[in-house]
Amino acid sequence: MPDSLPADSVGVVAPQTLHFDTPIELACGQALNSYDLVIETYGQLNADASNAVLICHALSGHHHAAGYHSTDERKPGWWDSCIGPGKPIDTNRFFVVSLNNLGGCHGSTGPNSTNPATGKPYGPDFPVITVGDWVKSQALLADRLGIQCWAAVVGGSLGGMQALQWSLDYPERLKHSVVIASTPRLTAQNIAFNEVARQAITSDREFHDGRYYDFDVVPRRGLMLARMVGHITYLSDASMGEKFGRELRDQAYKFGYDAEFQVESYLRYQASGFPNPSTPTPIC
Repeated sequence: MPDSLPADSVGVVAPQTLHFDTPIELACGQALNSYDLVIETYGQLNADASNAVLICHALSGHHHAAGYHSTDERKPGWWDSCIGPGKPIDTNRFFVVSLNNLGGCHGSTGPNSTNPATGKPYGPDFPVITVGDWVKSQALLADRLGIQCWAAVVGGSLGGMQALQWSLDYPERLKHSVVIASTPRLTAQNIAFNEVARQAITSDREFHDGRYYDFDVVPRRGLMLARMVGHITYLSDASMGEKFGRELRDQAYKFGYDAEFQVESYLRYQASGFPNPSTPTPIC
């Protein structure tokens, strides 16, 4: 963390774990009889609960959107540039709620949670979760927090899909839907890229049919390759060309098998930090 907190930081924050005992019916036909959601909140809820903003995270995201978890934390939350006093999502005005979705595996119930039927991690037995399921669980979260109507639901990419789904499923429960860099559905090419990423993970020898927890391993190489595929889809061809072009890492070709181009180096860098070597990363 910086030597002193910036004036526009929400400061040191602590996540909360909320437990739900009421079963939630899922689109796949299964149900979770109970589950946990991890959230962080910034700012203060006003008297009539009309100033609440919900932040929906993207793929592989989590609840830590702003501020710091401790004075030792080096980097703030993933959207700290947008959330805080005087920032676009102004915590002097709004009560901001950021959550880790069901299946998100950063504390909320997901594949790494204990399956009460077996006493072991769910792994591949965890139900398939849809955007609609996330929104349903977020509506139940709003009920728990006493929020009848969000001032805004905000999200980018997969989070934007949730913001859009909110406007379809609960139009009376939000005033604004802020959809950033998102879409109502995937194209055939997106689906194809996702299949390549999925195959990269499942073909890793450490995947063990999704029960790698039993072997105390992580399909790290498959996850890294899947992350690289994902990052190719996060930028259009035009924006990737503008960002990297055909620039070399050095001034001349090395005629080897290491990364020659800056875009290759970028993909390798993104893959190297995912999963975090110190944290077993679930497939979710």
